[in-house]
Amino acid sequence: MKIAITGLSNSGKTTVFNALTGLNVETTIYASSLEEPHVGSVRVNDKRVETLSGIFKPKKTTYSTILYTDFQGLTKGDNAHNKKVFEFIRDADALVEVVRAFDDDSVVHPDGSIDAARDASNLESELLLYDLDLVEKRLGRMADAAKRGKRPDETEKKILEKCKETLYKEIPLRKTHFTPEEQKAIVHLQFISIIPKIIVINVSEETIGQAQPLIDAIAARVNFDKNAIISLSGKIEMELAQLPPEDAESFLKDMGIEEPALNKVINKGYELLGLISFLTVGEDEVRAWTITKGMTALEAAGKIHSDIERGFIRAEAVAYDDFIAGGSMAEAKKAGHVRLEGKNYVVSDGDILNFRFNV
Repeated sequence: MKIAITGLSNSGKTTVFNALTGLNVETTIYASSLEEPHVGSVRVNDKRVETLSGIFKPKKTTYSTILYTDFQGLTKGDNAHNKKVFEFIRDADALVEVVRAFDDDSVVHPDGSIDAARDASNLESELLLYDLDLVEKRLGRMADAAKRGKRPDETEKKILEKCKETLYKEIPLRKTHFTPEEQKAIVHLQFISIIPKIIVINVSEETIGQAQPLIDAIAARVNFDKNAIISLSGKIEMELAQLPPEDAESFLKDMGIEEPALNKVINKGYELLGLISFLTVGEDEVRAWTITKGMTALEAAGKIHSDIERGFIRAEAVAYDDFIAGGSMAEAKKAGHVRLEGKNYVVSDGDILNFRFNV
């Protein structure tokens, strides 16, 4: 899974990137001239993996990972610059959009004042304008081709007209219902406003835990789901990410914070994309595998290896909670919690799976 961190210049998006990845990329008060994005892989902390690793004591423990990227900030009204940014992030599975809500005289805001709701609205507008430009150019090329006698793809044309109408109403494409066939027809266009996103409000240390009015204001201004808006202090979270685990725990206690806010960002990314994890266990490795909710046992087998999918016979499945209740696979079998499932079984989050196959 690849998630792009974006936002206006000087919103603190690189600070958030550092906090998520534990890296220490230099932050600057000047507009970035970065030609290539920063990339960092983040381990998805899963207590189930940790617990199972403690039980099986494997040679290797593997967590799911998320790839985060950070590139130049967007600039309101600068179409040429923003197009360059969007071309870097348009293949992302999701966006983390950082909105500034902290005051700092040494870090100039591009618009000269702090207004998180305004900035969230401006960011959404830039996404819509990029997609609208894409649609209109595509329709224009179709019209020119038709004049030369080339018959346009009527299916694509109809979908593009639907997108155009939606974007003119200032509605992002992520809020538009597309059939699976329509999605397939436009996937090559790589629209930006169709990508699911989280809004992260970057607050000051002094206002941690006081962001609800801002969340309400942003949700109202851009008609956005409040549950997909998270507040955090990028500066504090970055400091936490640089500390050893025991020091980070003490730091959280001193700040009166239950857990790093970035855990919420990671979990919300999974939720937005409809992702779940299944687990494989053994003496060699305990591992979490990320799949899309609704995938079958056959498709899950293919995530591990194509040979397992090709030679699939059955999947031994036990829910994580049932396994923990027994304490071992033998006890789970005794209690009747281990099931043999076929290729059409829909995998649940936390299923512990063992695939039987023959190739």
